[in-house]
Amino acid sequence: MSVTLTFLGAAREVTGSCILVQTASDRFLVDCGMFQGGGESDRKNARRMPVRPASIDFVLSTHAHIDHSGLLPKLVRDGFRGPIHCTPATADLLGVMLPDAGHIQEKEAEWQTRKRERGGKGEVPPLYTEADALAVLPALRPVPYGKTFAPGPGVSAAFLDAGHILGSAIVTVTVPDEGKDKKLVFSGDLGHRGLPIVRDPAPVPRADALVIESTYGNRIHKGMEDTVEEFVRAVDDTLRRKKGNVVIPSFAVGRAQDILYLLTDLTRKGRLSGITLYIDSPLAAEATRITMRHPECYDDETREVFAWRDAHPDALKVVLVKDMEASRALNSLRGGAILMAGSGMCDAGRIKHHLKHNLWRKECSVIIVGFQAQGTLGRKIVDGAKRVRILGEEIAVAADVYTIGGLSAHADRDDLLAWAGQFQAPPGNVFVAHGEESVSLEFAGTLKEKLGWLAQVPSPGQPLILG
Repeated sequence: MSVTLTFLGAAREVTGSCILVQTASDRFLVDCGMFQGGGESDRKNARRMPVRPASIDFVLSTHAHIDHSGLLPKLVRDGFRGPIHCTPATADLLGVMLPDAGHIQEKEAEWQTRKRERGGKGEVPPLYTEADALAVLPALRPVPYGKTFAPGPGVSAAFLDAGHILGSAIVTVTVPDEGKDKKLVFSGDLGHRGLPIVRDPAPVPRADALVIESTYGNRIHKGMEDTVEEFVRAVDDTLRRKKGNVVIPSFAVGRAQDILYLLTDLTRKGRLSGITLYIDSPLAAEATRITMRHPECYDDETREVFAWRDAHPDALKVVLVKDMEASRALNSLRGGAILMAGSGMCDAGRIKHHLKHNLWRKECSVIIVGFQAQGTLGRKIVDGAKRVRILGEEIAVAADVYTIGGLSAHADRDDLLAWAGQFQAPPGNVFVAHGEESVSLEFAGTLKEKLGWLAQVPSPGQPLILG
């Protein structure tokens, strides 16, 4: 039997990363992520997997973001009993992120049920529960970067630093294929070069088959220097001149820590002062604590900045907001605060309340620092909507909206090309995934133009036999 890849998600779209790999002796998944972006995503999340979860031997997890890990609880609940291999930092992050995701699913189901009951309709069950998420944790098998391990008979694998978020990994897998070994490389989400905290993505010399992401495959981020200047202007103008609040929708893992790092560094350098940052997310607070426990993932500059913060604990005021009462109290703040909360795409969580209370105020600003998928509230704001619906209420968009792409944890087109250009020879099979359809198609063309690679853009559910 030849090796077959089937893209169960993140094919001609960004979310729902999940690749089924089948060999003569093994069946495994690379990631098991949740779809994000509205009603159609909910239907995709609820559907049955095309193979029985019990028949899957193991999972290789690239990182902890929910669009890569968020359906692991459903997988386990539906019968999967194998190990889930990941880096130590990813294991720690999944330990807090998955139960949080289960809690959100339960609360969302309760809200939907109450809404349906008012219309005389039945109960809505959660996609999975917090208990389902907790059941995943005993299956996690942490493996350090660079260590070769054997997840299945005749299979060897290793995790290399992807430079995206703490613990993010490029996955290399060697599998038997009709008497020969084939090396499969899955980029996961690659990081933007020069990103705070984490190192740049590790090079890979060769691959028989490569799956490469393309989130920003048609875009060039601003350089870090210009990005920092724009961020400083946005914060300073809002807090000092307009006397309003800065609202930052942020992913709890990765981006929240990047913003804390950036504000600390800008305070250290005297670019900003008197800053009060409210991290209104128990998950982000816990992820920050986990970040501090994994200095093996840091680059050298991050070690310097965090050492300075330890020596000057009062230079930047950071308030970790835990309970809902304290979160609601933030709604009364009229100015002078940076409010950071999830979700990063504004479609769930406490950020919706902060937007409801600040988005209509022209003295306030919203700083978008991450990718916004189609159909999300964040995407509507970025695309220039004049009014948006938040928590059942029409809200005018009067605040200044800054989209600062240079803070993205995702590689841009040039980052992707630079990483791909490190291969010593073109991979035998190249698949472009994890991008909106037009972007993936364009990036496949770029790979051909710049590197001479023939790349395919797989369709969802399409089995692809490796040549």
